Amino acid sequence: MPKWGLSMKTGKIVEWFASEGDAIHKGDDLVDIETDKIAGTLDSPGEGLLRRIIAEPGAELPIGAVLAVLAPAEVPDEDIEVVVEEAKAAVESGELEGGDEPTPQLVEVGGRTISYLTLGPEDPDGDPVVLVHGFGGDKNSWLFVQQPLSETHAVHAVDLPGHGASGKDVGDGSLTTMVESVIGFLDALGITKAHLVGHSFGGAVSAAAAQTAPDRVASLTLLAPAGYGVAADAEYLRGFAAASSRRELKPLLGRLFADESQVTRQLVDDLLKYKRLDGVDKALAAVLNTLLDGDEQAIDTPALLAGVTVPVTVVWGSSDRILPKPDYGVEEVPAGHMLHMEAANDVLRHIRSAL
Repeated sequence: MPKWGLSMKTGKIVEWFASEGDAIHKGDDLVDIETDKIAGTLDSPGEGLLRRIIAEPGAELPIGAVLAVLAPAEVPDEDIEVVVEEAKAAVESGELEGGDEPTPQLVEVGGRTISYLTLGPEDPDGDPVVLVHGFGGDKNSWLFVQQPLSETHAVHAVDLPGHGASGKDVGDGSLTTMVESVIGFLDALGITKAHLVGHSFGGAVSAAAAQTAPDRVASLTLLAPAGYGVAADAEYLRGFAAASSRRELKPLLGRLFADESQVTRQLVDDLLKYKRLDGVDKALAAVLNTLLDGDEQAIDTPALLAGVTVPVTVVWGSSDRILPKPDYGVEEVPAGHMLHMEAANDVLRHIRSAL
């Protein structure tokens, strides 16, 4: 059972996509798991035959519980049964607690407090990854992406100014302010160069960072980046910025996903808690002025990318209702606007290719 997000203690098995006896390859979709936030799909961390499925649909298990056994055909059945019995005993004993929880940290950047969460090796072989969320989001939106990437890279998920647990001062809310925060974050952590992965508004911020400081960026992976076209669901953007109740917020959040059932009560509660913090209303209003010119997008991300020489990958959800998918130059995945939550494994394949 993976740990997706700091608050996750258990996961509920929803559906297996493979059967016992199937040949499994690394990265194959294995099973849907429901968390307190949202449902996600676990991909296989290795390859072999699926010899036993231990966790049946409907089972709710703690972090670290063994869900299934992969092994070559030559491994005797009695050896598999030993693993199965040990796995069941570990759950029944209550000894699984998910290990030590990573703790978000704070750093001062240009007089602003930036919150971030780091996972992965302290001395990675390659450049680290920095994840930059979208408008109204935070570092927790990367729950299905950060942990898998951290198996090979140091991965930093940051809260932009005005968002998450970062300070709520956004100044004029401009791209320049956000870029200064991202580059300042790299400076504060002593990061010479990083792979930037940005979603929506964070995609535009990442593109602008590559234009501003090209020597600091190893690659860009942009997920439904703001400013890639002119069309936008301005009603959603303004409605989200103004919403102050569950009744106002929940219908809007449904537009973020191809499957509206992904909007859980916990997701709504978490966003309402954030929106009621002092200074959030002013911060979102300032950023909204950067995003929109009337009912159209105000940012020109292709212009920001002009002259950028690092590898750039643009990925879009085929059912995005917030920022419609362009007809050119993008990789498509089956999802809505929150593609890194709804089609995380597909998105991970594109990010890993860029890395």
